[in-house]
Amino acid sequence: MSIIRYSPLQAMLSRWPDIWDEDLFAGTGSATSNLNVYETKKAVVIEANVAGVDKDDIDITFEKGTLWIQAKKKMEEKSEDRKYYSRSSFSYSYKIAVPGEIDLGQEPAVTSKDGVLRVEFKKSEQAQPKKLKVQA
Repeated sequence: MSIIRYSPLQAMLSRWPDIWDEDLFAGTGSATSNLNVYETKKAVVIEANVAGVDKDDIDITFEKGTLWIQAKKKMEEKSEDRKYYSRSSFSYSYKIAVPGEIDLGQEPAVTSKDGVLRVEFKKSEQAQPKKLKVQA
């Protein structure tokens, strides 16, 4: 039998969740669930949750390969006959490096439908897949 040194700090840290564990935040509604990034054959698409915000209150900036989406909503309601005043606000902010080789000469297509903002960047001609022929 060997003697093992007791370290209370090590015992406490061994039960602490690992921050790199992917399942740690699953299902908690974290910010990562509000952003969807994927590639098609001809485009790079970024979809962001901006539920409840009008299209005029969304600010989109693309600079040096980074897309920044900011959406803010402020609501105020006042009623003299009921003697109450209600004020609320919420905001969304996403900053993401756009992956892949995109065509910087073309303006990205931006649409908003059912609370989802969709930004579509066209891929450059060099990045698009090409069919190759086998030569004998």
